[in-house]
Amino acid sequence: MPPFADSIMSPKSHGTSSCPVQSPLRWGVSPAHASKICSFNRHYAERSGHFTSSETTYLDDVDRGSPQDYFDSVTGKKLFTAPRGRTFEQFEEESRSHGWPSFRDEEVNWEEVRVLPDGETVSLDGTHLGHNLPDGSGNRYCINLISVAGNPK
Repeated sequence: MPPFADSIMSPKSHGTSSCPVQSPLRWGVSPAHASKICSFNRHYAERSGHFTSSETTYLDDVDRGSPQDYFDSVTGKKLFTAPRGRTFEQFEEESRSHGWPSFRDEEVNWEEVRVLPDGETVSLDGTHLGHNLPDGSGNRYCINLISVAGNPK
C-alpha cells in the first residue's frame, strides 16, 4: 500500500479524532491512556511489552485457535485480523520480540488503515496506531494494543 498524505491526521474535534475513545475498551485497556496515544500523539507509543503486562487481559482473553479481529479504539472499525499466513504462536513470538503486536501486510484491513510517508500507521479516521518498521520479512506494523482495543461497531 503506498503512503498517504499527512492530512489524515489533521486536527479534529478530539485531537486527530472526531470523537473520544470508546469506554470501556477491551482487555482492560485504560480509555484515558488510549486517548493520549490514539488522539493526542503522533510519535509515541505505549511502553514496550504493555500488551503482555498485568495491566491488560489480552493474552488471557484472546482465542489462540482462530484469527482475531482488532478494532479501532475510537471508531470500532476493524483494522487488523491476525494471524493470517502464520500461527498464533508465530504472531505472539514476533510481537513479544518487538514489544508490540506486530502485524504483516496480509493482516491489515487496507480499507481503514494507511501508512504515512514517515511510516506512521494510522486509521482513516485519524487514530494513531503505531509505525511500519520493515524487516527482512517485509513490512511489520508495530501497533499499540491500546489503539486496537475497541469494541466492534
